Amino acid sequence: MIRALLRFVLGCLLLPGLWLTAHAQAVSFPELNTAVPGHADTTYLDLARMVVPDLKADGEGFYAGTTPIEMRHILGGDQGGSPPPTVSLPNAAVLTVNAGGKQRLAMLFDLGQAQDSAEGFAALALYDLDGKPRLLDAVDVATDQSTYFREPAKLRIGPGDDAIITMSMHFNSNQNYVGTVLIMVRNDRFEPIDAIYTFDEKLCAYKRTQDMTFEALAGDSSHAPLKVTVTDTTASSGESCDEAPPEPSSHEVSVTYRWDAARSRYTGDSDAFEKLAAENAKRF
Repeated sequence: MIRALLRFVLGCLLLPGLWLTAHAQAVSFPELNTAVPGHADTTYLDLARMVVPDLKADGEGFYAGTTPIEMRHILGGDQGGSPPPTVSLPNAAVLTVNAGGKQRLAMLFDLGQAQDSAEGFAALALYDLDGKPRLLDAVDVATDQSTYFREPAKLRIGPGDDAIITMSMHFNSNQNYVGTVLIMVRNDRFEPIDAIYTFDEKLCAYKRTQDMTFEALAGDSSHAPLKVTVTDTTASSGESCDEAPPEPSSHEVSVTYRWDAARSRYTGDSDAFEKLAAENAKRF
């Protein structure tokens, strides 16, 4: 099973208010047999076993196991695929997050893909490291074959709260399908904000890309408004092809999510991303 290990670069957006800064602190990839900082008697493998109980070293530098604990899909309903009968991990992606004014540890395990499933299975786990480490919540965040923390992996949305951003994808020689999930932590449980689907393609005459940016805005609420922008760009490849390229173009599609106190959740101000996904589906 091929594992793509992504590294993320620290990035900051200068925004009004100190706690409104996007802080794309690097996701780390510690060896599972190393100790958790501040817990000399606990390894990342111990934390991983709270998700895959029989996980153990396979003698080849990986960690093998079978069935993970039961967990819901972050998007609810019948979303998500099934875990494979066996899993193999080289490590896990680790991210420190703030939730309800407390520091928590999030770990993302891409467990692979069942043979009869079109989607992978990726467990996002939340841990409390105060005192004896314990698992607070775990959800499947996969929307496609391979899943990672996106850049930025987290975004400050309140004085003591971060949103988490994951992405799932698959690609072929000229197409790239990406599903991005915005997640908040409330009462030590993961809750979805939204899922956004983008599609890149590269043909002989042109390439079309859909790049995404995230921004926390100043506001009166304890939960900052979140603005997500997809920049849809078509550019000529400069190659000599049988077909003429479309005219170069670039436009933005944005949605701002604001905290709805009555509904106790974030809601978007338009259905622009649903329309974008529908338009993209026509190009598959």
